[in-house]
Amino acid sequence: MLSEVLLVSAPGKVILHGEHAVVHGKVALAVALNLRTFLLLRPQSNGKVSVNLPNIGIKQVWDVGMLQRLDTSFLEQGDVSVPTLEQLEKLKKTGDLPRDRAGNEGLALLTFLYLYLAICRKQRTLPSLDIVVWSELPPGAGLGSSAAYSVCLAAALLTACEEVSNPLKDGVSVSRWPEEDLKSINRWAFEGERVIHGNPSGVDNAVSTWGGALRYQQGKMSSLKRLPSLQILLTNTKVPRSTKALVAAVRSRLTKFPEIVAPLLTSIDAISLECERVLGEMVAAPVPEQYLVLEELMDMNQHHLNALGVGHASLDQLCQVTAAHGLHSKLTGAGGGGCGITLLKPGLEQATVEAVKQALTSCGFDCWETSIGAPGVSAHSAAAVEDPVRQALGL
Repeated sequence: MLSEVLLVSAPGKVILHGEHAVVHGKVALAVALNLRTFLLLRPQSNGKVSVNLPNIGIKQVWDVGMLQRLDTSFLEQGDVSVPTLEQLEKLKKTGDLPRDRAGNEGLALLTFLYLYLAICRKQRTLPSLDIVVWSELPPGAGLGSSAAYSVCLAAALLTACEEVSNPLKDGVSVSRWPEEDLKSINRWAFEGERVIHGNPSGVDNAVSTWGGALRYQQGKMSSLKRLPSLQILLTNTKVPRSTKALVAAVRSRLTKFPEIVAPLLTSIDAISLECERVLGEMVAAPVPEQYLVLEELMDMNQHHLNALGVGHASLDQLCQVTAAHGLHSKLTGAGGGGCGITLLKPGLEQATVEAVKQALTSCGFDCWETSIGAPGVSAHSAAAVEDPVRQALGL
């Protein structure tokens, strides 16, 4: 059992191209977003395990002896166990989870408890730990916040229990796990995602684990080997939407107008493939013309998504505000509100970026200047993270 403090982080994700079309067998490009979730794990000797989630105002403490006595026989099924609904319900009751925590709060605690028991069960006794998780990602915005949480938990618990190596050596400020360890982290993070979402695709946790960009089609994933770092504005319109309802609406439109909607989906697929090709060319030496192509692809995809019926007045407003400053935007994710991304070309004056951010904020939106193609799950020295992160984690 590891005795030192661990600090890990994992990125969120955005869909660059292919949302909705991916449901119908087309390609989607998912990229790691450099807004991150951070986890601090401190080994203890007080017979307690605690998890603190300051973003949502939760702190829960369990007695290790009580958890040791739980019937966890359902976890004895191979290296990575698949929880059933019945087992999770039983864990809620026997694991002393507070009944006033419903929805995402309750699921966050249940996911921690499940991964803690499942990963640490091979230890002679369950470890005493103090864990704090803090995120730059807004929850429920389609940015992979739950996957980043599950990836951080899996990486920290596996490392603490020495199921994977600790990649951080003395004098190194940030480091990543070797490929075999990343596969193990991803497998466990996927089980965490199952606790939260039931039947996830696995894309979000894979992007958060490996970082960079991922091509996804019909259940098959492959990494884009190298990716140019692209600066973006990420805007959250804060308009709530139901992914399930929007997916159903596109399916209904396809059934009603097959000869109109099927070519739209094929065209979105071509946009994803062209974007993948251009990004591959940009790795060596990006030229201004390639950014123009990326902007054109964003414009075309946004119009296609509007034609599919997943646009929203708030997203139109986002596109109009950025277009007034010569910038190009599209929705990312389910649409119907939610988030949008705006490409920031190299050489763009900071005054322009600030003016756009101010204009979007005055619309009531939240706005972040960040990058895509970020590194995946990483271990950090405490000195290597910025002050706001240190303060949030109590460092």
